[in-house]
Amino acid sequence: MVCTMVSLRALLSSARTFRHGPGHAAGLPPDDAVLLDAPDEQLSPALVAAALGDFGPAAKLLATTRDAADWETRDRRLSRLTAFAHGRDGWLTGWLAASPRDPDALLVKAELAVRRAWASPAHAELLREVGPLITAAAEADPRDPVPWRLALDHARGTHAPHTVFESLWEQAVRRSPHHYGSHVAALRYLSAAWYGSHRECFDFAERAAEDAAADSLVQALPVRAAFALLRDERAAARATSVQRDRIDAAADLAIGLSAAFPAGDPWPAEVRNLLAYVLVARGRTTEALEQFRLIGPYATSFPWASVAGEALGGFLDARADVRLRAASSGYSRRRPEHSGRRGH
Repeated sequence: MVCTMVSLRALLSSARTFRHGPGHAAGLPPDDAVLLDAPDEQLSPALVAAALGDFGPAAKLLATTRDAADWETRDRRLSRLTAFAHGRDGWLTGWLAASPRDPDALLVKAELAVRRAWASPAHAELLREVGPLITAAAEADPRDPVPWRLALDHARGTHAPHTVFESLWEQAVRRSPHHYGSHVAALRYLSAAWYGSHRECFDFAERAAEDAAADSLVQALPVRAAFALLRDERAAARATSVQRDRIDAAADLAIGLSAAFPAGDPWPAEVRNLLAYVLVARGRTTEALEQFRLIGPYATSFPWASVAGEALGGFLDARADVRLRAASSGYSRRRPEHSGRRGH
């Protein structure tokens, strides 16, 4: 039976009492070693420099991803830099003053404007005002799919009809057929919480995963659809056997994706965190514990911030509960080793 969000919250709450036990006994790092949304080794120096008002390293980092057409890394680093700029944007102001037509600076500017607009209760009106910034970023480098991911998020927030969404989607996939960020933005538009349904969400996610390579992050799209259903308490409570089967199949697909990467790799950390959440919700304790072991110290705000008041606490509570449940059922630490894929 699918756990509703109410029961999952209770599960996490009960785990807090036991959270500080010996996690290493299950191959898990201790609580105080877990990092939330940790930047990668190349991004960290850029953030330090930005804190000192120096935009140079951030500019070089994004320019490198654009030159290499490494759109996945570009999108991820853009999100981290924009999150930083949300609170401290002096370095971005300096960058734009020095290079007002820099495609990377324009992209950060557009992403920051979209992020700030979404944070407001009047986001629909504010998002309409930032449309020209997205257009400017898209025109600055016509190859780049990331501005079109922004355009899809913009379309969702401005209540754009399906015809507009479809035209933007066509532009995004023309530039990068399997760009994960664009797929996530499309999935959100098609979700039951916005302009689609759980069925549309699963259909879109499963088709996209079928077309993508086995080690593509798009393989995690169905587990995102599963998460959306589990977050909908009413839908989860009355889920049909077909829907439960789709949730489990999505989790199985994401387990296969996770196995393609080494343990403790920060690149698939968000996918593994999401997968662990879904496995917990489905009562698949042994498999959830294995994902927590593979996650290592890399907790991510998504999905834990959506179920717990504080993301890191939600992660640690879920991990503690799974560890205790697994220990009571005699889970063994001995698991098959995966060579994984390196390079990120």
